[in-house]
Formats: sequence, C-alpha cells, structure tokens
Amino acid sequence: MRSLNELNELNEPNEPGGLDKRRERRLLWLLALTQFTIIMDFMVMMPLGPQIMHAFQISPARFATAVSAYSWCSGLSGLFAATYIDRFDRRRLLLAIYALFALSNLGCALAPNYPLLLAARAFAGITGGVLGSVVMAIVGDVIPVSRRGAATGTIMTAFSLAAIAGVPAGVMLGAHFGWAAPFVLLVALSCAIWLGGLRVVPSLTAHLQKQRTPLAQVLPDLWRLFANARHLDAFALTFVVMVSHMLVIPFIAPTLVANHGVAPANLSWLYMAGGAATFFTSRRVGELADRYGKKQVFRVAALLSVLPVLFVTHLPDVPFYAMVLFFPFFMVAMSSRMVPMQALLTTVPAPQTRGAFLSANSAVQAMGTGCGAWFGGLLLSTDAHGHIAGYGTVGWLATAGAVFACAWIGRVKSARDEKNAAGVEAAPAAGAEVVGEA
Repeated sequence: MRSLNELNELNEPNEPGGLDKRRERRLLWLLALTQFTIIMDFMVMMPLGPQIMHAFQISPARFATAVSAYSWCSGLSGLFAATYIDRFDRRRLLLAIYALFALSNLGCALAPNYPLLLAARAFAGITGGVLGSVVMAIVGDVIPVSRRGAATGTIMTAFSLAAIAGVPAGVMLGAHFGWAAPFVLLVALSCAIWLGGLRVVPSLTAHLQKQRTPLAQVLPDLWRLFANARHLDAFALTFVVMVSHMLVIPFIAPTLVANHGVAPANLSWLYMAGGAATFFTSRRVGELADRYGKKQVFRVAALLSVLPVLFVTHLPDVPFYAMVLFFPFFMVAMSSRMVPMQALLTTVPAPQTRGAFLSANSAVQAMGTGCGAWFGGLLLSTDAHGHIAGYGTVGWLATAGAVFACAWIGRVKSARDEKNAAGVEAAPAAGAEVVGEA
C-alpha cells in the first residue's frame, strides 16, 4: 500500500515546465544518452588499464590514481555546483558543461604523458559531476512525481547501454587502434548529442522565478543545505548504498581473472549479458516504484540483492557459461536498488533548491564510490599463487550495508511529507493513523 503522502503527490499538478508526452519522451532519451557518455567515460578506463600503463610506463598504483581522480573531482565539482546550479537556465547550463565534457575527452585522447592524462581525467570528473546533477534536476522539473520513477528508470538505462555497447566497443577500439581511440569515440558521440540537445532540451527557468539568493548568501545556504536533517538522512542513504556497491563491483573482473582463470577478452560477454538484462528491467522497476511506493520497492530490491552479492564474492569454480547466465541476475539486483532510490531523492528537496540538493547528493555519491572502492581494496590481498584473498569478507560488508539501507530509508522524507506532517499535527486526529507507509 502507498502512504497518504504519496497518494497526495499523485493528485498534485505537474510543476511548471511540463511537456507533451512526445517531447517528454525525446527529452528523456536524450538525457539518457548524455548519461551514457558520462558512464562510459568512467567505466572504459578500467579495461584499458594494461594499455595505458604500457603506453606511459606507469605502475598500477599510478593508474589507479588516474581512475580515482575522476570520482573525487566529480564529487567536489558536484558539491561546488550546489552553489550555482539553481541560478541558471537548465538548458544553457547543460549545453555549456557538456561542451566542456567533450573537450575533456579530447584532452584524454591527445594526452602525450601521464601528468596531462591525469589532469584530463580530473577535468572529466569535474564536468561529469555537474552534468549528473543537471540531468536529474531537469527530470525533477519536467516529470511529475507520479511518473518520476519510470522516468528515472529510463535515464538509468544509460548504465545498461554503457555495459552492452559502450565498454565493449571501447575495448575493441582500444585493442585495434590504441588506448586513445575510445576517447575519440566519446568526443564524436558527445558532439552529436550536444547538437541534439540544441533541438530537444527546452528552456527551463521556472526555478528562477523564485526570489534570487544574493551571492554573499551562497555559502551560508550551502551550509544550511547540509544542516537540514531531512537532507542529511537522504545523503546518508546515498553514501551507504554507494559504498555497498563499490565494495564489490570494481573487483569482480580482477577476481574472475586471478581466481577463476577467466580470459580478460571474455569479460565483455559478462557485462553485455548483465547490461542487456538491466536495459529491459530498469524502466519496469521504476514503474513498480511509482505503483507500489519507492521505499517498498527499494527494500525488496536491496534484500533480493543480498544473494547475488554473496554468490559473486564466494564464487565456486563453475563453467564460464554459468557465470554468463548468473551475471544478469547480479546486475539487475544491483541496478534495481538505484532506480527507486534516485526517484525518491528527487522528492526530498523543495523545488527551488532541487538542483543544489541533487548537486550535493552527486558529491556524496562520488565520495561513497571512492570510499567503497578504496576500502574494498584495503581488505583484499594477493597470495603466493596470485589469487585474490578477502573478497568474501568484502561481500559480507556489502550485504550489511544493503540491510542497513533497508532500515535507514524509512527516515528519508520528502518535502511534502514535512508539510503534510505539519498539517496532520494541526488537524483533528481522526486521520492520523493512516499517515505513513503501510
């Protein structure tokens, strides 16, 4: 059953900036393609590791620094964006930052040495962190709450597309034309999507009609954003879920290669199988979140994800085809936690601070990503036979994080929850018992 608050949200009219269904669909798919390039940019670095280390004669630790630079800079830029993202037309900001994102990938492709590659990766993280916030702010501005779960599912098909097509294509190009080729492809794709954005993305300025905050108040407002208890509960949920994700995901490929003898060239089959499955399930999960409630669907998905996580971190010796058959279940379970959570988070802030909140949340998400991968790496070791040890412990910690998130999500409240709670306190107690989730 839904809560009274969620039912009230269904009856509310769409916020200013609503589009007809055809334009809305085109906009969502363009935003999904934008996310696709951002995700591919982050993911494709890892399988290119051997080629990049050979090209620049760098150690694995220095290569890991180049990978982590993206996450940390993405987080910091998202946090900084919270001070200005709500001061501009969403369309202009999206197009400007996306152009810089394309330039960052051109810099990666042309980098003649490691320091310049590191700088280009950091700049890509800066632009990618802001873009993720702008995309979700546009979804929050255009899509009514009653359909926001399905819209978020559409946006998150970008991860599936990146796994199905983006990363395998990048690995193939890298093998035949050198490590820089995938970044050249990203530049070409980004330019085409940018031109599409000129035609598809509408001007979104309704949030600017609110009273403008003087620049002198920006930092105090940012402090108030983090001092808001409702926001802190949402940020904590994001951090825990991302740490739980990244404790496991970055080490799947190294563990399969080192412990189970999977050829690196065959890893793309796993990601293609998993990506194909999530491509068809992400939107469906979003629709279920709209129908049954975002918190309920998150809890079910998080609890169901426990079994695949424990299986992949305690993987017995099984044939490769069994791994290919299993991986879609793992990918679907992990992505199904993210869809209802992201949809829920768009309801937490007031409309006039949605962009700032989502920027700050992107920063928290990036920090959780970096911390999860870093801490997971600390727990792993390599034995005398070259096998990776400690992955089972990592799996149990990731499971504990998922269970904790199931309990914590009950604390996450939307802006309307607060208003409705205030109204219930002032009203007669007759209807008080139906408030909250059943």
